[in-house]
Amino acid sequence: MPLIALGLNHLTAPVALREQVAFDAETTPPALTDLAAQPGVNEALILSTCNRTELYCNVNEGAEDAPQAWLHARYRMTPGRLDEFLYRHDEDAAVRHVFRVATGLESMVLGEPQILGQVKDAWRAARAAHTLHAPMDRLLQNAFAVAKRVRTETRIGTGPVSVAFTAVRLAEQSFTDLRASCVLLIGAGDTIELAARHLVERGVRRLIIANRSIEAAQALAASHGGYAIALSDLPQHLAEADIVIAATASRTPVLGAEPLRDALHQRRRRPMLLLDLAVPRDIDPAAAELPDVFLYTIDDLQQAIERGRSLRASAVEEAEAIIDLQVERYLAWRRAAELDLPLRRYRADAEAQRDELLARAREMLANGRDPQEVLEYLANTLTGKLLHAPSVRLREAAQLGDRALLDAATRLFGADDRS
Repeated sequence: MPLIALGLNHLTAPVALREQVAFDAETTPPALTDLAAQPGVNEALILSTCNRTELYCNVNEGAEDAPQAWLHARYRMTPGRLDEFLYRHDEDAAVRHVFRVATGLESMVLGEPQILGQVKDAWRAARAAHTLHAPMDRLLQNAFAVAKRVRTETRIGTGPVSVAFTAVRLAEQSFTDLRASCVLLIGAGDTIELAARHLVERGVRRLIIANRSIEAAQALAASHGGYAIALSDLPQHLAEADIVIAATASRTPVLGAEPLRDALHQRRRRPMLLLDLAVPRDIDPAAAELPDVFLYTIDDLQQAIERGRSLRASAVEEAEAIIDLQVERYLAWRRAAELDLPLRRYRADAEAQRDELLARAREMLANGRDPQEVLEYLANTLTGKLLHAPSVRLREAAQLGDRALLDAATRLFGADDRS
């Protein structure tokens, strides 16, 4: 039963494409159900973050292309338009990939810890949708354990982490005195909370937090000394902001070019730094054409992030060694489980036949049949049913001269021990 990991990420696809194939909390459950219902797909998990969209599937032999076909059909893209950006890992490579993703080795910020929480969210969503069974559920459990061990036993967590930190560092480099700047945060999720924490640590005193849920904005503002506004009030406060950091789960931009044009007019050519950390994007790309606006998307932060990778690079080799060991252990477990499957099926079939005959024997006793006769019926019929299929196969093997099967049967039934 092949395991497939199919996807695209910040290294293979631009943000303009990634936002087209992104899944959110609302679209993921029905997508999981639909993907798992495709012919040949037995298990399915969807991982979608600002940097990647990936499908993990356990499929039947011959159905290895089913996840890719489903992705094409879902987005109705021109043939080949998506394929050039996709990567696919099969079997042990897929196992290694999910372990690398969970530990942050595939992240834009090497070793960043947020990805583990996102993988856990994807696992919970798949379990809730009933699209996971033992093989992939065990795989994800192992991935969590690997990520914890890598973070504990290596220096993969050394130095600055997260896209939020990188965004704040870029803002710090762009303004001579970050403490005197007004920062507008759009959203109230983990990325924005991390950004708020880093900004406060650097002495920012004017912090505005805008969110669709004013309660969530107020809670975040109370924790970091900011001022909360509703997302609908954004245009009235935009001119105050020297720096805007946006990271929401919206499917469409929450900040357009026109409100920014009006804000710039009020600011009298004082520049604005816009950092869009969302996929799909939160800020209209047309804003980049406005004078005195400096717009960076999550892809633009890649260069800044690369400079910090050397702090963690020495830990990668140690992390890879841990992953290699755990890949072998998971594959050994799966091989054992697959080899055990015929025995479990045979046992289940034998137990079903036993139960059927036992019910028949009880019915015979209830109808007044002689107990000795019933016992003989039960013993003879059950023996005949259990031995029928093996006997047929052994007779065929004898007629065909299949010595290998005959020898295996001898070992299996222990006949050589009784000779």
